[in-house]
Amino acid sequence: MKKSEKIELIEKLSNANGPSGFEDEVADLVVNYSKAFSKVHADQMNNCYLEQPNNSAKKVKTLMIDSHVDAVGLIVQAIRPNGMIKFVELGHWVPANLTAEKMKIRNLDGEWITGLVATKPPHFMTEAEKKQPITIDHLSIDVGTTSAEETEKLLKISTGCPIVPDTEWQYLEKQDVMLGKAFDNRIGTAALITAMAELADDNFDFNLVGAAAAQEEVGCRGAKVTVRKVKPSIAICLEGCPADDTFTPDWLIQTGMHRGPMLRDMDTSFIANPHFQAFAVKEAQKYNIPYTRAVRTGGGIDGSEFVVYEGVPTICIGIPVRYEHTNYGMVAFDDFNNTVELLEHIIRDLDSKIISEL
Repeated sequence: MKKSEKIELIEKLSNANGPSGFEDEVADLVVNYSKAFSKVHADQMNNCYLEQPNNSAKKVKTLMIDSHVDAVGLIVQAIRPNGMIKFVELGHWVPANLTAEKMKIRNLDGEWITGLVATKPPHFMTEAEKKQPITIDHLSIDVGTTSAEETEKLLKISTGCPIVPDTEWQYLEKQDVMLGKAFDNRIGTAALITAMAELADDNFDFNLVGAAAAQEEVGCRGAKVTVRKVKPSIAICLEGCPADDTFTPDWLIQTGMHRGPMLRDMDTSFIANPHFQAFAVKEAQKYNIPYTRAVRTGGGIDGSEFVVYEGVPTICIGIPVRYEHTNYGMVAFDDFNNTVELLEHIIRDLDSKIISEL
């Protein structure tokens, strides 16, 4: 794929609206884009499956590439008497990062209604309130109404309506950096689709399946389904991983912009298979691809579900994302491209014998 085609794919995936549990728009995009080079379908949960054209029932081993199609969002819990929307999280947010941000609510007719995350103005706060940590309960979304009746009947917003950041993707050409929402994990999904497209004509001695899971941000629920449907022998989890290069001393940076893909050794949910991890490191070194290693004290990924499913050897390759789980993230195109390159080299240099020995 040309650079322009990759950037266009990332733009479409970033702009698509699909918080956890409401991934229809993203799943449709994945299916429609991928049908030109794979056997693709989505299940009723919005998990997407891309099968390489040369897959065969005669092949014993299966390599699964994972990503997830959902992103953090919010959901309407109730409408306050003054028309403001009380919401809860879909996935984890730092409440302070939500204040004064534009959001979009999908109403009962499927229309997206713009609103603003509102707090009490500082002019009316006591000194104690100004020092108090912000919680979700302090926040509401203002859609420009003055009563619950107006919000519910005019705008047709009610309990259960999903909410996403009102953010438009941008390409910062001079910096070769992309700015947008939902890079966790639309950027990983873009890498999965790109690799499947570029590997479509290869003929491996194992089956290759891409599985883009739903509902990762609320407990890796989609991955619990995909791993049981695909039954992989080995798995690679692709993630948009939080970059720590803006606040961490240089010696401790483990995921940074322009530093290449991150090979995650562990987080609170997952420990990489050390033999597969060593293979991935050798591939990066062999092809002169920059990379980092990461040992995380937080976070969790779909890969945790593959490890506990019959002990599938699993690694996680992460694309650095600055400011995850906010309305705007940043991703360097070279980090995306290097991740795809590493992924493709790993897959092309694997075979059934190596997979059996990992």
